[in-house]
Amino acid sequence: MAPLLLLLLWLLPAAAAFYLCCVRRHTGSAGATLRRREPGRAEKRGYSPPKEPWAPRLCGSGLRLFVHVANTAFGQICLLPFLMRLNSFLLLRSLDIHEDPTFIPEVAAEGGEDKSEAKNTSNVIEQLLDGRSDSTENGFSFKGIKDYLDCYRSGKLTPAQVAKNIIATLEDCDKSTPPLRAIVQWDQEQIMLMAEASTARYRNQCTLSYLDGIPVCLKEEFKVVPYHHRVGTVYLGTEPETEDATVAKKLREAGAVIIGVSNMHELGTGTTGCNPNRYHKIPRNPYQPNCFTGGSSSGSAAAVAAGLCPVAIGTDGGGSVRIPASFCGVVGLKGTFGRISAHGCLPLSYSTVSVGPICTSVTDAAIVYSLLAEPDPLYPYGLKQPKATLSDVCAPDLKGLKLGVDWTYFKACDAEVVSTCEKAVWHLQSLGACVVEVSLPEMEEVRVAHATCILSEMRDFLQPDFNKHFHEMNLETRATMALASQFTALDYIKANRQRTRSMAFLREIFAMVHCILTPAVPSTAPRICESDLVTGSSDLSFTVRSMRFMQLGNFTGIPGLVVPVGYSAAGLPINFQVMAKWWDEAVLLRVGLKLEQFRYQTKKPAIYYDILA
Repeated sequence: MAPLLLLLLWLLPAAAAFYLCCVRRHTGSAGATLRRREPGRAEKRGYSPPKEPWAPRLCGSGLRLFVHVANTAFGQICLLPFLMRLNSFLLLRSLDIHEDPTFIPEVAAEGGEDKSEAKNTSNVIEQLLDGRSDSTENGFSFKGIKDYLDCYRSGKLTPAQVAKNIIATLEDCDKSTPPLRAIVQWDQEQIMLMAEASTARYRNQCTLSYLDGIPVCLKEEFKVVPYHHRVGTVYLGTEPETEDATVAKKLREAGAVIIGVSNMHELGTGTTGCNPNRYHKIPRNPYQPNCFTGGSSSGSAAAVAAGLCPVAIGTDGGGSVRIPASFCGVVGLKGTFGRISAHGCLPLSYSTVSVGPICTSVTDAAIVYSLLAEPDPLYPYGLKQPKATLSDVCAPDLKGLKLGVDWTYFKACDAEVVSTCEKAVWHLQSLGACVVEVSLPEMEEVRVAHATCILSEMRDFLQPDFNKHFHEMNLETRATMALASQFTALDYIKANRQRTRSMAFLREIFAMVHCILTPAVPSTAPRICESDLVTGSSDLSFTVRSMRFMQLGNFTGIPGLVVPVGYSAAGLPINFQVMAKWWDEAVLLRVGLKLEQFRYQTKKPAIYYDILA
């Protein structure tokens, strides 16, 4: 009864909100005079500690009641506007922003292509792989690409033998208690066909790439033959897919062994990975199975952390690669907007989503990035990107790099996270980097504008599904889409005006520093409640908070890398984030390699399968 009583308490202030809504139609948005903002630097505000979002965590009968009310006239007119105002989602309505809107965060590449640097990529990868040779000296180490290549090149194991191990593991991990639920679709015959072809190439010494024979999985948001393109739902992908997404095609051409498609938060609408429907269920965090993996690329991160594969591919519209990578203690890279083709993904939010790898190490992320990052004629964004290189990634130190930190922003997280991440900053400084204090302006506006863009675009794309498949959607998805319906066309345009301002501020900041440093997520992975397994849950406060350090990258299109740097007292992973200017993923990888040295020991997850044993 407690959730029901809590929800009823909501309805009292909602009635007052209805009155205020009526009044504000006459007094102006938010009942205040518009604050005029001129273009340029004069009026930008630095970051101040955020007001923590508030909304009760709903599950079970409370969540059912909320979803029902939210999708009634009363909910749309009273309850949801109250919730929007309570969490400042209508902030932009009180601002008069003059900049022209930027609807797609594409940025022109600077300078010409460095062909000599591009040719050196293979040499850099060899150096990176050589540098992984001492990775086991401090105890446990995730098995990465180098470990697989060493087995194949030495003849200790073949890709076919590894594939048989993976198939046996996939059968085992979903029979365990609780089931891992990282890979939700796999096909033994398909896995063996790719592995046997790779085995033949190794035998004939004609391998295709560094990924030949390497097990990989792709988020269910990608089209992958012959699997169902369900995107975390029960109603999409009724027939097996007949055409690969560009990323899946490139991985096949590189000789990778696709072991299946991975679990995800339904339609990418959340950051926990909670997906209780019959096809998916809730994936478990390999470090603590009673905790969430993070989302929406939940199964991708769980698969890598559990040792099922060293590489997984996800998508990131609001931290959906970086949040699960952080909760599961592995590396996640969100490339510059348009850097890696998203052709063959469901276009849920076309202006915020980037594709990126989740890997066991920064080295592995660099290898996958160098393979996937290039223009795709089938994908309109990123066609004019510069050649992806690994320039200076192997530099012995960080001398010459300026790393920016907005300390007020940086410290807006749990004490354990702050403490660990502060030490990581001083570690980078000890390697020769210059740490520069910077001010990230208007981050509250960025939060609201990003939410406006991603939710408006998702609601637009999913409107036919919402009407036709409403009762087949998870309760949380229905609640999120109901909330998204509160944004107007004017809100969307205003949000994209803010995007113009924010991108301009970043150009100024990146003229002074090479990178911006933040924690990855303000907290560690949350616990799974028993009711989540049945009805799922909706926790707006957690969703907003978990994206705090993610949204700037998605909103403006800059790249971001998250790297494990430690653990909480409860043994849950803590990750650190590095962001750089558009197209400069190489500097992220350079800094990321040094961050890996900071964590003196890697803890073995509670669920881990050694495929090479």
